[in-house]
Amino acid sequence: MHRLLPLAGLVALFGLLRPAAAQTTRVLFLGNSYTGVNALPSLVEQVAISLGDTVVASSNMPGGYTFEQHAANPTTLALIDAQPWDFVVLQEQSQRPSFPLAQVEVEVFPFAAQLVDAIRANDSCTTPVFYMTWGRQDGDQQNCANWPPVCTYAGMQALLRERYLQMAADHMAACAPAGAAWATVRDQHPGINLYATDGSHPSMAGSYLVACTMYASFFRRSPVGAYHPTTLHPDTAGLLQAVAAMVVLDSLATWNIGALDPDPAFTWFDLGAGTFQFSTTSPATMTHLWSFGDGGTSAVSDPDHAYGAPGTYTVWHVVTDACGRTDSAAVELSVGGVSVPEPGTSSPRAWCDAEAVHFDAPGAGLLRLVHADGRLAGERRIVGPGLMRLAVTGAAGPLLWTFRSEDGGGWRGLLVRP
Repeated sequence: MHRLLPLAGLVALFGLLRPAAAQTTRVLFLGNSYTGVNALPSLVEQVAISLGDTVVASSNMPGGYTFEQHAANPTTLALIDAQPWDFVVLQEQSQRPSFPLAQVEVEVFPFAAQLVDAIRANDSCTTPVFYMTWGRQDGDQQNCANWPPVCTYAGMQALLRERYLQMAADHMAACAPAGAAWATVRDQHPGINLYATDGSHPSMAGSYLVACTMYASFFRRSPVGAYHPTTLHPDTAGLLQAVAAMVVLDSLATWNIGALDPDPAFTWFDLGAGTFQFSTTSPATMTHLWSFGDGGTSAVSDPDHAYGAPGTYTVWHVVTDACGRTDSAAVELSVGGVSVPEPGTSSPRAWCDAEAVHFDAPGAGLLRLVHADGRLAGERRIVGPGLMRLAVTGAAGPLLWTFRSEDGGGWRGLLVRP
C-alpha cells in the first residue's frame, strides 16, 4: 500500500510534528497567447486562493512564441533565474508539437531540454510542468495538406498528447493535461464551448478549464468548489471543475505527476521473539519517520522494533527529501509470539558524555549507534560482558542505540549527547 499521508495524519501518528505555516507556491508561466488569453496565470491564482492555497504567478507570454524563442529570450532566462520557483509551466506554440516526429525532434525537443536545464540550474527543486494544449476545433487546416494526421481535431489532439507526455517523461517533469481535459469536455459536455471565435484560442470556459487543471496538477487536490468568473454559469463552472479533477487526479502516473516524489516503500524481516527489522531503499540522507502501530516511533532509515504483545499493527514510513517533497507507505504487520526475558538476565546500560558513549554489555553481541537522520555514528562487536567505551562521529545530538546479543536478545534506547 502506497499513499500520501495528510499533514494532520502525520501529527496524529508522530505527535512531534506540528502543522507548518501556510506557504506561497511560486509559479512561472512561459508560453504565448494560449497562456495569455483570459489571463490564465491570474485565474490560477484566484482558483488557488479560493481553496485556501496561495499562488503567486509571473509570466512571459509573447504571442506565437515557441520553445526555441523562449530558450534564447533574455526576459525568459532572467525570469527563470529571478528566484527559486516551485513550478515553471512550459507551453509550446500550439501547432509545433503535432508536426511530424522528425521535425519535432529538431524544432521542439532540443529547446524543451534547454529550458528544463536552465530551470534546474537555477533550482534543482523546481518542477517543470509541460502544459499540454489542445487540437484546434476543426484540426490544423493550415498544415492539413502536407500532414494529414492533423486534418481533424482528434488527429491533432492525439499527437499533442503524445508529444507533451514524451517531453514530460524525457525530463522527469510533470504534464498538466489541459488538452486531455479539453477532450473529455468535448466528448461528455459538447454544449460547453471551449473555443474562442477563431477555433483555436480558449474561450473563458476553456481558460477556466485549464486553470482548474493547473490547480489540480500543482496541488494534487480537487478544484471542485473553487472561484469561477462571473461570466461563467455556476453549473458550467462546476462541470469544468469536476472534469479537471477527474482527468488529473485519477491518472497522476499518466501525467508523470509525482515522478520526483521520494520512495517510501520498505521491506521487513522477522528476527523472532516479536522483533522486526525494517529496511528502505530511500537514501538515509532523507528524513525518515516511522510509526510502528504500538506507539513506538523512529527517525532512522532502517530501524529495528520490538513489539511487546502479539497482534496486527499498522506500520507507517514517511520520507521527506531535501526539497520538502513527502510521501508515505503503510503495511499491516502480523506479530506472533514475543520474547519473555529469562530469570536473571541483565539488561545493558548506556550513557554518554561529550567524548564517548559508555556501554555496560550483558554479554557478546553487536552494538550500533545511529544519528537521528539515519547516519551510522558507530558500531562495535562486543566479545563478552563488561564495560566498554565507543567514540562517536558527527555533531552532538540524539543517538539511537541497539544491541543485538549473540543468543538472540535485543535492546534499544535513546541517548542525548551534550
